[in-house]
Amino acid sequence: MAAPTPEPPALPALHASHAGLWLSAPGGVAQEIGKGQAINACADTPVLMLNAPLVAARLGYPDLSGLDLLELYAFLHPARFCVPTPKGLAAALGIEPPEDDAATPLFLREALVAMLAVCGRDDWQERQGAWSTLQSLARARWPWAQVLAPFIPKPERAERWLFATLPEWEESPERPQPAQVSISEEEVHGQLARLTGQGAEKREGQRAYAGEVSRIFAPRDAKGRPHLLLAQAGTGIGKTLGYLSPASVWAERSQGTLWVSTYTKNLQRQLRRESRRAWPEKRADGSAPVVVRKGRENYLCLLNLEDAMQGGFAGRGAVLAQLVARWAQYSRDGDMIGGDLPGWLGTLFPRRGISALTDQRGECVYAGCPHYRKCFIERAARTSAQADLVIANHALVMINAARGRHHGHPPTRLIFDEGHHVFDAADSTFAAALNGQEAIELRRWIIGPERNSRGRRRGLAARLADVASYDDAGGEAVEAAIEAAQALPADGWLGRIAEGAPSGPLEELLAQVRATVFARDESGGSEAGYGIETEIADPPGALVDAAQDAQVALAGLRKPLLTLGQRLEAVMEDPPDWLDSQGRARIEGARHSLGWRIDLLAAWEALLARIGGPADADFVDWLAVDRFEARDYDIGLHRRWLDPMKPFAKVVLEPAHGVMLTSATLADRDAEGEPDWARAISASGAEHIGLKPHLTSQPSPFDYARNAEVLIVTDIRRGDIAALAGAYSRLIEASGGGTLGLFTAIKRLRAVHARIADRLARARLPLYAQHVDPIDTGTLTDIFGDDPRASLLGTDALRDGIDVPGDSLRSVVLEAVPWPRPTILHRARRAAFAESGGGGGAYDDRIIRARLAQAFGRLIRTREDSGHFVVLSAAFPSRLLSAFPKGTPIERVTLDEAVSRLAAGPPARQGEMKPAAIDATAD
Repeated sequence: MAAPTPEPPALPALHASHAGLWLSAPGGVAQEIGKGQAINACADTPVLMLNAPLVAARLGYPDLSGLDLLELYAFLHPARFCVPTPKGLAAALGIEPPEDDAATPLFLREALVAMLAVCGRDDWQERQGAWSTLQSLARARWPWAQVLAPFIPKPERAERWLFATLPEWEESPERPQPAQVSISEEEVHGQLARLTGQGAEKREGQRAYAGEVSRIFAPRDAKGRPHLLLAQAGTGIGKTLGYLSPASVWAERSQGTLWVSTYTKNLQRQLRRESRRAWPEKRADGSAPVVVRKGRENYLCLLNLEDAMQGGFAGRGAVLAQLVARWAQYSRDGDMIGGDLPGWLGTLFPRRGISALTDQRGECVYAGCPHYRKCFIERAARTSAQADLVIANHALVMINAARGRHHGHPPTRLIFDEGHHVFDAADSTFAAALNGQEAIELRRWIIGPERNSRGRRRGLAARLADVASYDDAGGEAVEAAIEAAQALPADGWLGRIAEGAPSGPLEELLAQVRATVFARDESGGSEAGYGIETEIADPPGALVDAAQDAQVALAGLRKPLLTLGQRLEAVMEDPPDWLDSQGRARIEGARHSLGWRIDLLAAWEALLARIGGPADADFVDWLAVDRFEARDYDIGLHRRWLDPMKPFAKVVLEPAHGVMLTSATLADRDAEGEPDWARAISASGAEHIGLKPHLTSQPSPFDYARNAEVLIVTDIRRGDIAALAGAYSRLIEASGGGTLGLFTAIKRLRAVHARIADRLARARLPLYAQHVDPIDTGTLTDIFGDDPRASLLGTDALRDGIDVPGDSLRSVVLEAVPWPRPTILHRARRAAFAESGGGGGAYDDRIIRARLAQAFGRLIRTREDSGHFVVLSAAFPSRLLSAFPKGTPIERVTLDEAVSRLAAGPPARQGEMKPAAIDATAD
């Protein structure tokens, strides 16, 4: 006889929005209550809620606790997508969403019933491991454990531990170098027709684009001279299938590997979906023809997870570790950042919980790890060596090229999608920063755990204990490195500097950097609580002396690391009998990590030599104090290449055979709206290796004259926050939500949000915001795209990395012209551009037009999209209007007129009445 089905518990439910708070007692209807009542209710008994941190933010009570349905969903359906809103949860569970805020508490109880019912179904796909994980969660005092216990019976057979269920990767023979083949336009167009499908619209722009892309797959004519294509493809061309068509033809015929690099995780996900048209999920032998690669810091580290599950995490952190372990059992690839781990999961727990489970500090022990054969990172690296297509990101491609860290052959055919960001990625990749945070991480990597520090953090001695015991010189080098690392900053360094008591040469250096920056700051940032910076010019004597002492200390650390690297190389050349293949892999990993740190120390020494010494024309150097809300969080010296495409050309372009940079906004536009390639060519690195790139441009097929409208609002005074907030509120109300608001300063974003969120919520227009809501950016975008009445406020990340087609995005509102920040680095590059004959103002204008083009690109994503682009700035120079697509209607209007236009609906629905366009050639 089957056991009776347990009854779901009767629990109160709480819902909070900017419009108010609603609480329903068990079995009762929801009532609107005050904040004090809500806090007391949560203290008295477990309360159902959705997204507890967001509810806590609405209440202004950070210590709120309750039964969060998102945590229950993460337990029941790990690695499944769900938008973390009542509507999103309803869609995931297949039930009706609530009609309004007042109905939401009752919906939460319905959702609980539906979720508990999953446990009794035979088709629950994630049953394996649930009971064992629940026992561990009960010991961690997870509030849901008692609720779930009656619904998840003990299985007849003992469940295997996570680390016993994960598959092992296998070594594969190295793939041969690709065959030299030439592919014809006929082949490419035939493949494009197959990929787009029978009956698909024939796009001439896409066909022309695909034919041009085939150029980069031709055999190279000379060493160091890759085929380089700069390809602009307007929104709607279909560039993804446009380049996957020749890529798949080449990969099949040459048996080679193409790398496609993106700047945003959103495009990586899109590429993964589109690639299924050209390649199957698995080959006949079970291998993957398409692999997504990211930096190590994106993947779950199994050793960190084991450490967390066995006491490394306490309290709520222990609950997170168990939920992540449950996800790991079902994850496709162990990608924690932008993969199939719900982006909102980490925001439900203490800060940095997710990042602590990845290899953030480069501390991997490689083959010395007991989970090495099951490692997600190692599996991704090995499968990519056998793949036809590797989807990566700009930073990973550049770092691998710079460090020579490749499994198999280095990539020789590269496509940089979102190519307008290659310059920014190179700028970060080839930068050097000697700051407290970087220096203390180096100390931890060398020394290992100190005092009562939690976590693994294995130092050199632990990593190389067996080698040190075998090789006396190597052991001595390890001890010397540990001794020399004592000169690096230690825990509490910021406090000691603030108290005027730095310890050691590096802390003394940072103290002098801080004193110099504060003494010379003329920006007013120190009083406002912002980060501040100053040039390294005429440095005070105390800073010069501190820099010399620090340089000596760093050289003293680099020397034993060099010796250790040499000893490891000697061990590999004449290995002892006990050194097996895993031991060799571990030593190879240690050598790679050592090389990385040795290069870092050399860069720091070169930077310190600049203080009191001659400047290097290739670099821009400065001192900075990073601050947040008037509190220091880092201090350091910084070095950037004046032109970061110089090292990019050397380490990425020169070894390649074919490279393409592509984007909808790759080239600037001249006064007539035609492509101006000067910026794109200089930002490609081609000039540094004497290349003349091939250029191609395919305009967007969209009818911007009919579907879009640019409104420049002329009566909002700059600096008037009240007027700015009022403008946003009225525009969002007029459009009925569906608004993306873009800001150039977080402070203004927060001020506007605080003034308008409650008012909009009462009109049933939800408002979300970066830097306000405790939700990650990817999830905020998901929420926004899921609700046509929602609006979203954000900064640069939303200007460049959001793709929300359809009715959910009907208007984009910029709070100001996106002028470049007047940093020391910007000033130096502006001056260099002016010296080359371009003019400093023209340099700024190029940057602004690129930003405007990217922001405008968020508005129209498909042929059916229509909407308004609003700029709240009277001081909008006419010379910037060429940023918008040719033919787009542009008009300067008052706020009242703009509100009227938005209230009338998207332009395509307003009939044939169109405003007179501004002449974009006028200035």
